Amino acid sequence: MSDKRTMFTIREDENAGSVKVSEEVLAIIAGLAATEVSGVASMEGGVTKDLIARLGIKNLRAGVKVTVEEEQISVDLALNIDYGYAIMDVSTQVQERVKSALENMTGLTVSEVNVRVADVSVKAAKE
Repeated sequence: MSDKRTMFTIREDENAGSVKVSEEVLAIIAGLAATEVSGVASMEGGVTKDLIARLGIKNLRAGVKVTVEEEQISVDLALNIDYGYAIMDVSTQVQERVKSALENMTGLTVSEVNVRVADVSVKAAKE
């Protein structure tokens, strides 16, 4: 398997083999989890749930940076928040949702989820 993506082993068993995931997969999980939170308009770069459905899940990596060191994941997210939502509440929910999704799906520990509010979407305010 000649893959140039950075891969991380999340399980190794001499009887069953190993399970590896790419940094890209971790970023997609984090991005999906973040966009599930009410008040998140999109990821930085305009990636919304509707756009993901049309263009494909790989576009969800926009606005997400994942770093893995010694079986610990660090995530940096850049989000666009809907106008009228409390930034602290939405950010806290995003942090909790992303941490939970990554830990449940990979078994790795999430050391931090940093949220940067890149923009406020006024589309919701006009409707």
